[in-house]
Amino acid sequence: MSQDRCDLICIAAPRAEAIRARLLREGETLDAAERAKALSDPTRLTLAAALREEEELCVCDLSWIAGRSPNLVSHHLGALRSRGLVRSRKDGRMVMYSLTEAGASLLSAVLGDTRAEVGV
Repeated sequence: MSQDRCDLICIAAPRAEAIRARLLREGETLDAAERAKALSDPTRLTLAAALREEEELCVCDLSWIAGRSPNLVSHHLGALRSRGLVRSRKDGRMVMYSLTEAGASLLSAVLGDTRAEVGV
């Protein structure tokens, strides 16, 4: 007897089908999984957490905070941006980053805290 599965096949078909109909479609679940995967990297998680502490930071500040090279930080920020977790804007010769609402929500879920979201 396993505690991870039923010992008897007992599908409540109408209920299970109604739940399945309400769930995200395959393309949406793949996108959601990619967003979640983006925060599984310790450097990207650190960058997102730093952006939650301050509304907007440049690559140089984020590089210093994360203790990583600016090139590596830019690469990671590009991954976060491509998944809709951060946004960027040019400010003269600097590139400024901030969390999107989706990024702040996912970060709060990953970190498991209830602090108010900032930077959205």
